[in-house]
Amino acid sequence: MKKVFFYILITLLLFSSCKKSNIEPDNNDTIAVTAAQARDTLYYIMKQWYYWYDKMPTVTKENYADPYELLEALRYKELDKWSFVADYDEFSATLQGIFVGHGIRIGLDEDSIVRIALIYKNSPLYSEGVRRGWIIKEINDVEMAPILIAQDYEAYNNVLGPAVAGRTNKFLFQKPDSSEVTISSTKASFNVNTVILYETLNLSSGVTGHLVLESFVDPTVQELITAFAYFKSHNVKDLIIDLRYNGGGYLYIARQLASYIGGNGLAGTTFAALSYNNKMQAANQIFPFISTSYSLSLPRIVVITTRMTASASEAVMNGLDPHIDIVSVGDTTNGKPVGMNGWSVGKKYFFWPITFKLVNSSNEGDFFDGFAPDKIATDDITHDFSDRNEECLKEAILYLETGSFSGKGIQDFSRSVQFAEKPTMVNNTYVLQK
Repeated sequence: MKKVFFYILITLLLFSSCKKSNIEPDNNDTIAVTAAQARDTLYYIMKQWYYWYDKMPTVTKENYADPYELLEALRYKELDKWSFVADYDEFSATLQGIFVGHGIRIGLDEDSIVRIALIYKNSPLYSEGVRRGWIIKEINDVEMAPILIAQDYEAYNNVLGPAVAGRTNKFLFQKPDSSEVTISSTKASFNVNTVILYETLNLSSGVTGHLVLESFVDPTVQELITAFAYFKSHNVKDLIIDLRYNGGGYLYIARQLASYIGGNGLAGTTFAALSYNNKMQAANQIFPFISTSYSLSLPRIVVITTRMTASASEAVMNGLDPHIDIVSVGDTTNGKPVGMNGWSVGKKYFFWPITFKLVNSSNEGDFFDGFAPDKIATDDITHDFSDRNEECLKEAILYLETGSFSGKGIQDFSRSVQFAEKPTMVNNTYVLQK
């Protein structure tokens, strides 16, 4: 009835990097499972594996109809914002990089104007020329600004409709040249590009790589190989890595990224140490840096972050911190120094409770308050990621060229309200490798 996947999630949601392994006897995963049976399975898992099992409230599991209700009752709410139960098919698709929708994230700029904050290259709207920074005036003749201002997720979902292929919505855009265009877009199923952008910047400080990375899921492996092969061939001396919307994913891919950055001299040393509760100490393990073909061996990087930067993204920053200089621009990160193992049950549910904490080679972790930036800067959705006038990118470039940021008090800071089509759970994850 249940199969255990040894994933570890270290961001806002749930992924890490470890091999699929059966931590408990592997029963037939195709057997139909009832909600009550799944609930009972979750209860057992939480008592044995949950990192804060000794802080769970005492409950009668039969009082809860399904695992969703039970997990909410058991979760240690003082610290645990991340444990969740997911639909098996939906979550499996997410890990594979499969997306259903228009492929956009939208947000409010500092003037409360709705804009595209992110768009995938394979999305239906991208082929129509839509890019980050475009203004959305209406969707299906409904003004979106009041909905985002009120943070009314129900109204947003009512306008956009369910995440099913074939649903058509009408968008009224204002383009960067101030002209307006109406586009009817039909939701589709497609593979996301997690590397939103990679390029080189010719700065006075030298050739600099610029990488915008949205998550750590299956397609990311090859996308990072392509990006870092490009960086290595161009002899980049510095790197700006934009993790502002990266909520996490597989830990083994986070290690891959960190190994590219830190270089082969770190291979075999500790990237992350995973520590479980006192019942499951045998599961503790060290996650070492690996040797790669495209290592850059950089002495420093500049990272762009927001409150959406979580889990595996934070693991990259924390794992590299003892070895290189990490400077950050933007907003404080989410603060998820813990990760998860995943259990599939009857190919109907996926359970992702917090099961371990994570520290670097200096035994540093417990960053529940997140990593504060060295320079606070607004997520400037009025400009595309590659536009040097974008506030975060501009500050990152200034630091690399001069060794300092712009003066204090020159720029006001505001935090953008943003809605994404991607399921909320997929925004906070550490998963161990497959």
